[in-house]
Amino acid sequence: MLISVTSIMVSCQSKKTEADSAGPLLRVNVERPTVDSIVLYQSYPAYLSSDNSTDVVARVSGYIVGKHFTDGEIVRSGAPLFTIENTPYRAKVNEAEAQLSSAISQNEYNAKHYEAMKKALESDAVSKMDVEQAESSLHQSEASVKSAQAAVTTAKMMLGYCTVTAPFEGRIAAPDYNVGDYVAGEGSPVTLTRLYDDRKVSAVFSVEDDRFMEMTQTAQGSDVDYSHIPVNFGDSISGTYVGKLSYQAPNVQKATGTVELKVAVENPRDELRNGMYALVDLPYKVEPHAVIIKDAAIGTDQLGKYVYIVNDSNKVVYTPIETGQVYRDSLRIVTSGLTPTDRYITRAMIKVRDGMAVDPVESAR
Repeated sequence: MLISVTSIMVSCQSKKTEADSAGPLLRVNVERPTVDSIVLYQSYPAYLSSDNSTDVVARVSGYIVGKHFTDGEIVRSGAPLFTIENTPYRAKVNEAEAQLSSAISQNEYNAKHYEAMKKALESDAVSKMDVEQAESSLHQSEASVKSAQAAVTTAKMMLGYCTVTAPFEGRIAAPDYNVGDYVAGEGSPVTLTRLYDDRKVSAVFSVEDDRFMEMTQTAQGSDVDYSHIPVNFGDSISGTYVGKLSYQAPNVQKATGTVELKVAVENPRDELRNGMYALVDLPYKVEPHAVIIKDAAIGTDQLGKYVYIVNDSNKVVYTPIETGQVYRDSLRIVTSGLTPTDRYITRAMIKVRDGMAVDPVESAR
């Protein structure tokens, strides 16, 4: 009996020594997933298009004798941009006005002559044929006056084209022609430069037709808001702009199988430009009970994404998960593999292994 008690004491001392040599359990930080109602987005590459843009053209021929803007500046509506030599067009105005004056004089004479012929007919001094000829001459001279008036209007219009003005307020591009260059715009308009109204721009992008139909059906009767769509510009512009869905193409592009969409974006800081690259985060679904964890707590191996959770016995469990989009920069949506009651490890991940006993410390939210 003495031998048995001694053996038991030796065994207990051996186990205590092994426990002491193992040291304290590894302390790890754990959290429980957050459950929240969030909007799901799909990102699409886009380019910016000015709300209004046009070619500034020359519609007369001649040498450019004046340029009245600084490249890249904002010009007001109606501001003169170019002056084209107007000598030949001024001469045409003078010629047309002279022809109009002559036509008016002839018409006045014919009107008086016609009245005189009608009175003479009353006393049989002239024949009815003479009166009809006088009336015909009057009508012809009236037509000549109208034709001459039209010629004056056209000549003045062409003279006015010698001063090229801005059709609306906008930012003016560097010109293709400068002072001293000859332009032949009378036969066919010649583009001198281009004008952009960037006070409002549109982010233009395309969505696959099946995805577009899915999003449209999902959005019906849901809380998806297409009036506050995030538009990002990466590192080129700090901050995120918000726009409103303003256009959905009525047709599907056969070559690409996509539908063109536009998001209207205000440009209050005047930093957005036509042709800039953008990324549109298009909302397509509201997830009322999304499971969200810290993105940094997710690992990746050959099997995919995973997290370490701590079970009720305070042992580490390797847990494969499926993930969705990033949320608020540092969080990630988990679509399967994790429940709201699970405790997942947020720190000391590289020190733990599956089945390891740990000392979990749950962080306060």
